[in-house]
Amino acid sequence: MCIPGAEPELCKDCIEKASGEILQSCPNQTEAFTWSGGGKTLCMVRYSNSSLSGSLYMDPPSLGYNIGDIKYNPTEFDRTWEALTLKMIAEASTGKDASLSNSKYYAANIASLTASLNIYALMQCTPDLSSGNCKTCLVKSVGDYQACCHGKQGGYVYRPSCIFRWDLYPFNGAFDHITSAVTPSSPPAPLPQPPLSLKSQASDRKSISKGIVVAVVVPAVIVFLVLAALGFAVFRRRKSQQSLDRQSGIDITTTHSLQFDFKTIEAATDKFSESNNIGQGGFGEVFKGVLPDRTEVAVKRLSKTSSQGAQEFKNEVVLVAKLQHRNLVRLLGFCLEEEEKILIYEFVPNKSLDYLLFDPSKQSQVNWTTRYNIIGGIARGILYLHQDSRLTIIHRDLKASNILLDADMNPKIADFGMARIFGMDQTQAETTRIVGTYGYMSPEYAMKGHFSVKSDVYSFGVLVLEIITGKRNSSLDQDGNARDLVTYVWRLWRDGSPSELVDPSIGENYDSNEATRCIHIALLCVQQDPADRPTLASIILMLTSNTITLPVPQQPGFFFQS
Repeated sequence: MCIPGAEPELCKDCIEKASGEILQSCPNQTEAFTWSGGGKTLCMVRYSNSSLSGSLYMDPPSLGYNIGDIKYNPTEFDRTWEALTLKMIAEASTGKDASLSNSKYYAANIASLTASLNIYALMQCTPDLSSGNCKTCLVKSVGDYQACCHGKQGGYVYRPSCIFRWDLYPFNGAFDHITSAVTPSSPPAPLPQPPLSLKSQASDRKSISKGIVVAVVVPAVIVFLVLAALGFAVFRRRKSQQSLDRQSGIDITTTHSLQFDFKTIEAATDKFSESNNIGQGGFGEVFKGVLPDRTEVAVKRLSKTSSQGAQEFKNEVVLVAKLQHRNLVRLLGFCLEEEEKILIYEFVPNKSLDYLLFDPSKQSQVNWTTRYNIIGGIARGILYLHQDSRLTIIHRDLKASNILLDADMNPKIADFGMARIFGMDQTQAETTRIVGTYGYMSPEYAMKGHFSVKSDVYSFGVLVLEIITGKRNSSLDQDGNARDLVTYVWRLWRDGSPSELVDPSIGENYDSNEATRCIHIALLCVQQDPADRPTLASIILMLTSNTITLPVPQQPGFFFQS
């Protein structure tokens, strides 16, 4: 297979070259594939001793990136890059790149950053896939690249069923049909493109190139040796933790290397002095601390009297230690000694979103551009939890007080004590123990205990309305207008007065179309039926593309606290 638009002779040469590479690099294999080419075309060769048609193959992936770092404004770059990739995923997975004929499951496009700096990207799926499988493959590839190589000047993710590549120069002839006016920047060193064997004839198991094998095996051996060395210490502590383990059912020993000594934390917080108290969390107080290496931290000390503390504590340690995303708060460690249960996080200087959003003396510090960026950052963090991390995670307690703001006002989702992990094929679950915050809860969760990714979408919608209006969801009961924010917003939207919803402290310096679109998206998120609410991937596409027509929102689902 060649990319659409490739000249027949160039396609033929590319396939012959790829065939030679695959025979040389993957001898005696029953299955293998490679993506090859560059310059004017790109092609794929794949063979197997069983049928390939119609099935989605995600493994083994091949990832690579250029070593140079992005020099452009990172916030603006991320926004442009994500808008481009989301638009291309939609184009590629739904059929055709409008600029080419016979281009099923293919997209190539350019996004401009400056007059001389552009982002060039290309995506393609094998044409035998369904539209849904193509989208799944591309979304996963873009997510894998972000997790692996964010901030680099270009890269690729190759899979048996799809390809994604981008760079800051036109690395392929695919861009010739889009524009000829762009001056190419100097390309970095070519990215390696090793052919990959899918299955070994001898062992009938997946295998990959030697470099990737080394990259996997060596760290695995090191981890095994480290775990063996820690084994004796873990065993000594096991008795003191057994009762806690029985309560939670979560294995905390995997995060043993993150454990802090209580005396270290006590010294860092000046014995948990009032002057270092920076807030009240769901299950205890939060203190600012300074570690011996001068690192500033936020120390969450769970209440000793909390009957639920053990479960939430174990849940948060195991979950957050596995999650790495710029819009999630980073867990640095924990302390578990006798009755003390403490979590140590990165310190964020601007506290939580509610601290700025609902204080009349501070609201003006959060202008429209900042609020819009916060909305986008929260959406990206939730998307990572739902789709791009190794686990599917439902947060279940998204609210303004659980959104922290760093020095640059970038949002970081915090407090994973209520979070639940979903299985690979699981789409929803139910519980008789309703936890979270009324007003942010979806109706099906608050009243029936049913929760899913769409429960978090509902909470996100309420959060967006709070960010735009500067009003707490629970504070609207004056004058008999509405008992909650969702009802209040819906009435004004229905009456054609969305501009009245924007926080007056923002002033006149904001994009009214952008604000109205955000309100529209929020109302889609809080609809009664979970199936009518958009996914986070769709939400981000709606936020970053003005060309997409949004569905008409239905009357929201309401939950009134008795």
